Amino acid sequence: MTGFDERNITWRTIDGLDHIKYHVLNVDAHARIVDILFKFAANEAIALHRHMADYCTLVLDGELRLYRPNGELKEIRDVGSYVCARAGGEPHTEGGGDRDAIVYFTNRNVDGPIYEILGDNNEIVATFGIPEFQALLEGQAAEA
Repeated sequence: MTGFDERNITWRTIDGLDHIKYHVLNVDAHARIVDILFKFAANEAIALHRHMADYCTLVLDGELRLYRPNGELKEIRDVGSYVCARAGGEPHTEGGGDRDAIVYFTNRNVDGPIYEILGDNNEIVATFGIPEFQALLEGQAAEA
């Protein structure tokens, strides 16, 4: 079985956010939609966070593992898994399985932060919304 062909994707990172790479596909502020590819490192977990916008995910390669705040494995989403959820929900971490996972995220009905990155005591340490993803998209275009 061949994996997802990522040769034409330039992955980027954000300082302080370990084990994840991103590629912003589109930001439509008028429609309140942000589409992103994330690459989660194998056998690692990203920062604790909460989704603040409705979203759908599609696992394109590998498997996506979701963990509760205490580190307990909550769910495994295999390649081809398509899941939609409403904003809010339990804070969690995510990561790749035995190899990196590539996942398409489409964030809908964005009205403020899309993601709240949480600290050790569930305090908000960073947020990412339309302005931040627009800046990341512009940075990608400038480097292309």
